[in-house]
Amino acid sequence: MRTASMPVDRPSSELTAWARIRDAAIECFAEQGFDASFKAIAERAGVSPALITHHFRSKAALREQCDAEVLRRYEALKTSSLGDPSGFLFANLTDPGPAAALVVYMLRAVHAGGPAAQRFLEHLVEKAREVMRAAVESGLVRPSRDEEARVRYLVHQTMGGLLLQFLTLPESTPSAFVLTMSKGSRDHVLPTLELFTEGLLTSRRMLDDYLLYVGDPPGDEQDQSEPPSA
Repeated sequence: MRTASMPVDRPSSELTAWARIRDAAIECFAEQGFDASFKAIAERAGVSPALITHHFRSKAALREQCDAEVLRRYEALKTSSLGDPSGFLFANLTDPGPAAALVVYMLRAVHAGGPAAQRFLEHLVEKAREVMRAAVESGLVRPSRDEEARVRYLVHQTMGGLLLQFLTLPESTPSAFVLTMSKGSRDHVLPTLELFTEGLLTSRRMLDDYLLYVGDPPGDEQDQSEPPSA
């Protein structure tokens, strides 16, 4: 089964052979993993396997280009949501669109393991860092005492949770995962928004104790984690 096609900047008829191969490889890698053959990629791109070798030389080089493109599209998608986060949320509750297909590829990239997976995860953190910076500057997200640690935590938690879902599905094909994400995302929205907006703990005692422990005494900032009084 196929995932939804990835978004591209131009119609497929106007894409160069190089870009068609890259986009076909993204889809094949998302569906089949990184063992997808040049033959399968060539058939989807409408080219010969020899042309893939001519343009990319090796599968590792092809994957490197695919990784870069997936990360570019992911960053663009996340950045575009900053202007209207609620609208973006509600739109994706009913139609996950290209976001789900991007996630499938990213999960494959991390699950594959090894140096390539480490590099991909670091690039993902880098993209998330830029999006988080923009979110803080826009006033959508509160600043953190340690922005780098927060970004890494959020990326690792998000990817870990999605990877757990992907690996435990009865039928863990990309199409099945996309469908599950579309249906199951509604169950995650409320607890996620509650945690991110209202917090989990009823007081800041544990945070203040930790700040004292690491030699960074708490300041006089208002406790925004406590619920407002009635």
